[in-house]
Amino acid sequence: MTVLEAQVRDADTDRWLSSRFVADAQARADLIVLYAFEAELMAIPTRVTQPLLAEMRYAWWREQMDRVFAGTARKGHPVLEALTDMVARHDLPRAPFDGLIEAHIGRVHGEPHDLDAFYVGPMQLAARMLAGPGLDEAVADAGRVRGLSQTGRRDEAGALKTAANRALKGLPVAAFPAVAPAALGDPEAPEAAKRLRLVWAALRGRI
Repeated sequence: MTVLEAQVRDADTDRWLSSRFVADAQARADLIVLYAFEAELMAIPTRVTQPLLAEMRYAWWREQMDRVFAGTARKGHPVLEALTDMVARHDLPRAPFDGLIEAHIGRVHGEPHDLDAFYVGPMQLAARMLAGPGLDEAVADAGRVRGLSQTGRRDEAGALKTAANRALKGLPVAAFPAVAPAALGDPEAPEAAKRLRLVWAALRGRI
């Protein structure tokens, strides 16, 4: 297991498990890079106690995005180096990355979760990496289902699942691991149960 894989497994077991369903080694590694970037952002509030200090660290990441999208990675930083390469190869848009950072800044100041920034945008990026552009609308509701589940709004997540699965009917098989975490409605479920749920979801192509 690589350093980035270990980082993602510790920070986000659901998406690490889902990434195991990506058959292509390079595509799987790219997915891990995206999730490792998110893990870096999620860890900031656990490392500093003051909102202003957290905001300063997020501002640093925002500045690093200039270098990432210019193709000049910060040397010696595994996540940024890998992210710069991955962004270039997949021609990824910058807006979801900036939106995610801004949403984290909002959270440290007590603002509500921005579900689209935290969950929809990253899921759309993941689908694009696995199966190409043009899938944003197809995966948007699946991203919201995951966001609602992760923030304790499970009834709302359940109510949205029918629409999400309807939108996923035309999703390429290769892209399904990007949306598979939305099938895991209980963040506290045992890992073995999550594995079984993901297998069932992958077989049906439904979350």
